[in-house]
Amino acid sequence: MRNESTFRRFVGKNPHHHVPFYARPTGSRRDFFRLLGAGVTGSYALSNSLHAQVVKSQPVQTKNTAKNVIFMLLSGAPSHVDTFDLKMTNGVTPSAFNPATLKGVIWNAGVFPKLGAQFDDIALVRSTRAWAAQHTLGQTWVQIGRSPAAVLGDVAPNMGAIVSIEKRAERTASQIFPTFLALNSDGAIGAGYLPAYYEPFKMAPSAAGLPNTTNPDGATRLAAKYDLLQALDNPLRVNSPYGDPMTDFAAFYQSARGLMYNAAVDKAFKFTTADSTRYGGTSFGNALLTAKQVLEANMGTRYIQVTLGGWDMHNDIYTTAAGQNSIFSLGKVVDDALSTLISDLKSNGQLNETLIVMMGEFGRTVGQLSSTAGRDHYLQQFVFFAGGGVKGGRAIGTTDPTGARTEEFGWSGDRDVRVEDVEATIYSALGINWTNIRYDDPFGRGFEYVPYANEGLYKPIHELWG
Repeated sequence: MRNESTFRRFVGKNPHHHVPFYARPTGSRRDFFRLLGAGVTGSYALSNSLHAQVVKSQPVQTKNTAKNVIFMLLSGAPSHVDTFDLKMTNGVTPSAFNPATLKGVIWNAGVFPKLGAQFDDIALVRSTRAWAAQHTLGQTWVQIGRSPAAVLGDVAPNMGAIVSIEKRAERTASQIFPTFLALNSDGAIGAGYLPAYYEPFKMAPSAAGLPNTTNPDGATRLAAKYDLLQALDNPLRVNSPYGDPMTDFAAFYQSARGLMYNAAVDKAFKFTTADSTRYGGTSFGNALLTAKQVLEANMGTRYIQVTLGGWDMHNDIYTTAAGQNSIFSLGKVVDDALSTLISDLKSNGQLNETLIVMMGEFGRTVGQLSSTAGRDHYLQQFVFFAGGGVKGGRAIGTTDPTGARTEEFGWSGDRDVRVEDVEATIYSALGINWTNIRYDDPFGRGFEYVPYANEGLYKPIHELWG
């Protein structure tokens, strides 16, 4: 506990909560891209110039074992003690959970039987604790890896946007897919203060594929109209005398045009009924199926965020009634889809290069249920890892018999794992220096990829790799 005490003293002297910054820098470009409509958006269009430089970092050794990341946000906050830190409470926990011991780890075999069969590829971090038990705050926190109320929290980019800007130099001319893809994630945090190019490309997967990639006039007529548009507008749009907004327009049209009438787009974003059924026949399953196909296409996508909501189970957490969210119903959705994703990535050789991370914004109360047969908000939580070179078949950290607090931290940080450590872990897996500081933020203060990483406060959970 010595390091946890030191950690808390540091946080006390360097508070993570500051006066929120409400005066955002002009959002006109991002607003424009958000308003362009469904289907093909301009969320990854920008000129070729990079706007930022990393001017300060510490010499660190990254793991650099992963090429891609699939980050799953279980919004609403799943109960850790009913899912991936299973605790059996007499007279409370359903016997249908059918607990099993897998390599010394207690597993909910009744809800996650298919994932249990893949336990050798899974690592659970159970010594994880959230900072805040409020949904909006927590959901933002896990996407930006810092307090949304911090001085730069209001303009902080999604982790996917940082991955996008870091990996842009590795893109080839033929890689036309967005670097950062957000599936079933309309509420995904965007690029923050970074240029519009690094915004997530948001869509809801459909068997019909990416919408609006054809034109009612046909491909030939569209090409003629597009060429005319360029001839008329290029003098004011390409290297525009009116600055970035007009240049962004040009890049938007170019990027969107590249996705139209493209066989690679159809192959990656369309899917059959049979494949959808393999993934559970759910919107979450369709998102993971699309994620697999997009990564398989190798067309430039490196970070995919998928959201599955419905975990805010204050009432009837164990209900088996049809049409109601419960541990059983949503657990099956996760088990069907995620187990198939892991199996497919393993079969096509991509599991070792794809880091899978799954978590909620916090956990839920332990022990007895509430008066409404549910569980309320609680800080203790879990993080699920697979792939990307992670050594599976184990849990890092242990909690007390009720799941209320950490008993053994299980990693070199010798304290509770925080979302900032998860962020550092993702960056390290991708070969990104988590101590980087950019000085292109609106205040010129320096935007830290991971807050206080230069002081060594937060760091990757390298024990995941053994």
